[in-house]
Amino acid sequence: MALFKIKDPNVVKLSTIELKKEKNIQTLFEKNLLTILNVDFLATEYSTSFGGRIDTLGIDKNGSPVIIEYKRTQNDDVINQGLSYLRWL
Repeated sequence: MALFKIKDPNVVKLSTIELKKEKNIQTLFEKNLLTILNVDFLATEYSTSFGGRIDTLGIDKNGSPVIIEYKRTQNDDVINQGLSYLRWL
């Protein structure tokens, strides 16, 4: 999907780059988490007591935890992974 920047009275199509590895997406997102989601970054690859690792852990302005998982491919286990993190919380 194309993204555009509004430059009154016109729009300009933004250029994109392809990040081929999930880790590259994670690194870019974590470095800009406050700007993108208004969430403070806490940890990367945070280990839970259930043996899972949260890709990115943050906290929002209300003090609520924010868990981010990055997926480059479709995977049915992502729901189970999310439920596991919910139990951990």
